[in-house]
Amino acid sequence: MKNFISTLQNIWSIKELRDRILYTLLILLIFRFGSYVLLPGVDPVALKNAVGDGSSNDLLGLINVFTGGAFNNAAVFALGVMPYITASIIIQLMGYAVPYFQKLQQQEGESGRKKINQITRFLTLAITLVQGGGYLTYIYAQNAVSAAVSIELFYFANIIILSTGTIFAMWLGERITDNGIGNGVSLLIMVGIIAALPQAFASEFLLQFSNNPIFFVIEMVLLFLVIMASILIVQGVRHIPVQYAKHIAARGRGASSEAMQPQEKTIPIKVNAAGVMPIIFAQAIMFLPATVAQWFFTDSTTGEMTGGGIINALNDFTSPLYNVLYFVLVVGFTYVYTALVVNPQQYAEYLKRQNAFIPGVQPGQNTADFIDTITTRITLPGSIFLGLISIFPAFAVAFGVNTAFALFFGGTSLLILVGVVLDTLQQIDTYLLMQKYDGLTKSGKMQGRSSGRLQQIGADF
Repeated sequence: MKNFISTLQNIWSIKELRDRILYTLLILLIFRFGSYVLLPGVDPVALKNAVGDGSSNDLLGLINVFTGGAFNNAAVFALGVMPYITASIIIQLMGYAVPYFQKLQQQEGESGRKKINQITRFLTLAITLVQGGGYLTYIYAQNAVSAAVSIELFYFANIIILSTGTIFAMWLGERITDNGIGNGVSLLIMVGIIAALPQAFASEFLLQFSNNPIFFVIEMVLLFLVIMASILIVQGVRHIPVQYAKHIAARGRGASSEAMQPQEKTIPIKVNAAGVMPIIFAQAIMFLPATVAQWFFTDSTTGEMTGGGIINALNDFTSPLYNVLYFVLVVGFTYVYTALVVNPQQYAEYLKRQNAFIPGVQPGQNTADFIDTITTRITLPGSIFLGLISIFPAFAVAFGVNTAFALFFGGTSLLILVGVVLDTLQQIDTYLLMQKYDGLTKSGKMQGRSSGRLQQIGADF
């Protein structure tokens, strides 16, 4: 406890880190405030009676968790940053299929990145207009629109407000990334998820502990094990040994033979190099059926889905069809995003420029192929684990865990929380080590990061 308090004091004593943390907290506070600002023309009493506690098994209840309750509150941030995530997915995939986007991503450097960001923002606006229309149709179907407001004015005004709210939320995320601590968009999603945790835990405690305390204890033990396994897979690293001759300024008589020996380094390839992004990408894709259903398969009287078995199954995160598709998407996006962040050809070129080599592997294309093979092999178990843990809430619900708490017991919510928290803690840890303070762990580094002797070859990219 004493070391923990000392670490907090060290964090507070670093002005730049303190300012970044306070700035991040301020932005998150603004985002949470927007989750309670009601859209004009919505009857809050009628809406509350229609949606209840928002803990249903369908995707709308899941979206409500990701937006921190803003979805069921009919707030200006009801769509959160999900349209931006969807737009990012589309642009990333187009980078593989469209030569123009390939050129922007790989050849034009900073100018290409700015153009991609600009295109992503415009696409976000277009997606928000579509999803906003579906959301307003959902609100209207719940009979939650005030009778004093004309339906035309309700749609026209609120679709502009929803679009503005999403663009503003996206801007808040960018401000955190640039001036705060951590990844801004991921933090906005995380704070929305964690906002529902206290109530979900309290409900599960009251439901299970009073009736079957042993079952509740088993739940907590399993939850702890799942969290530890998630941390292990997120932080797991495969080190590829690298050798290159140590540079010596003067080779006089006094030069030691030890200094003439090749210096060993490693290339750390993470088991889960894609981080939490495959989960976010897959979840955004799975939100699309719910959006389409709101437009075409909603009963205007009851507000229920009428599209048949497939539509209902895709709108229920506990259904077998939903979980099979979700698992496949997570595994696929893990490979796609890993290919974006780990470029074996760039590693091979970097090693060649540094006169370095992997023992037993010829420089050039053979090195690139070797790194690509290692990355593919370690990505397979990582992607399968991510897929399994993402569908774990369906099993938790089947065994009697209440729906609201099951979302934290595993699945997207847990992985996002673990991934974002670890990423943010690593950034804080870096500031502490730069100022010669002990890190957040006893060893002074987070598991999976390179130590002082182990150099990350790809850090210059």
